[in-house]
Amino acid sequence: MDEWLLILGMALVTFGVRYPMLAVIGRLRLPDTVLRALRYVPAAVLTAIVVPVVLMPDGAPDLRLENAHLSGSIVAALVAWRTKNLLLTIVVGMGAFLLLRALSA
Repeated sequence: MDEWLLILGMALVTFGVRYPMLAVIGRLRLPDTVLRALRYVPAAVLTAIVVPVVLMPDGAPDLRLENAHLSGSIVAALVAWRTKNLLLTIVVGMGAFLLLRALSA
């Protein structure tokens, strides 16, 4: 029961902090430069999440090709660059990562 109250409390605090700003911005006309800059937010957030996992899978920098995270990411980046196909990139990248991880274990 305490866990559910904790989750509900966190949800209310998160909503309470974020909703007022979204409500205000929803009524304002933002400058085009701000709208253009906001288009880069998803890529920046994804990069901030993925890069530490890829380059430091065990908490320390690992730039060797034996690092399955790094090698799988390189394969995925090449597939994305050549095909521009998101589903194929995910499938091939995950397949390369899982294969390299299995081979190194």
